[in-house]
Amino acid sequence: MSGDNKNLIITILAIIGGLVVLGWVFKLFANLLGLLIFVGIVVVAVFFVQNVMGKGRR
Repeated sequence: MSGDNKNLIITILAIIGGLVVLGWVFKLFANLLGLLIFVGIVVVAVFFVQNVMGKGRR
């Protein structure tokens, strides 16, 4: 194998590896996004209830 072929193969493998890692990152982000939205809704609800009850920060 010449040097050009080795560089091409390494480049292709690096691109494939990068896409696999990017897929894992997106999958993890999608799983955490639901949790983050739920936590955000709970925090907003708690602040809303505190303000309605008059126990919020003044």
